[in-house]
Amino acid sequence: MEKVRHIYEQFDASHDFQHIERVYHNAEMILQTEPTADAEVVKIAVLLHDVSDKKYTDSKAQENKLIEALSISEEKKQHIRDCIAQVSYNGGNELEATSLEAKIVRDADRLDAIGAIGIARTFAYGGAKGRKLYDKKETARITMTEEEYRKKNTASVTHFYEKLLLLKDLMVTTKGKQLAEQRHQFMVDFLQQLQQEIGG
Repeated sequence: MEKVRHIYEQFDASHDFQHIERVYHNAEMILQTEPTADAEVVKIAVLLHDVSDKKYTDSKAQENKLIEALSISEEKKQHIRDCIAQVSYNGGNELEATSLEAKIVRDADRLDAIGAIGIARTFAYGGAKGRKLYDKKETARITMTEEEYRKKNTASVTHFYEKLLLLKDLMVTTKGKQLAEQRHQFMVDFLQQLQQEIGG
């Protein structure tokens, strides 16, 4: 656990260990309604899902090292790798979540990308990357490649329209869908208030 915590402490506040703790809590809530899921796979995948995040590293070395050190079957190790690979949004170019465990990890992570905490994380990441708060002249992209999604430094508010407001309808577990509703509405209300304050 401490090795994992140390890795995340090197990231900015949007992807630090507190993010992992929140996603872990989300996953536990979803697991309560999904009794057939392998909780061990879900929890390990949550702990490791951002270790090799492309926003921070081009290497999967640390992720692979941590998984290989686990005292579990090779089948479970591969299952965990698959779950991690299927989490990312990638500008809408996401991989299909092929197992219940991957769906739970994905929903748990996406819940932390929306609502009040999602708003805070968006501006924390934007600040770390030197992005504008908003840009009235910028148009949200409807479709884009993964490279385009990652390379263009769009304003933080634009990110809501390119990803965050889309996540509610991409939830796949019953509990994930339920939890996403209120968080989504909170973002809508925030953006409406923001528009009033900045003059449209």
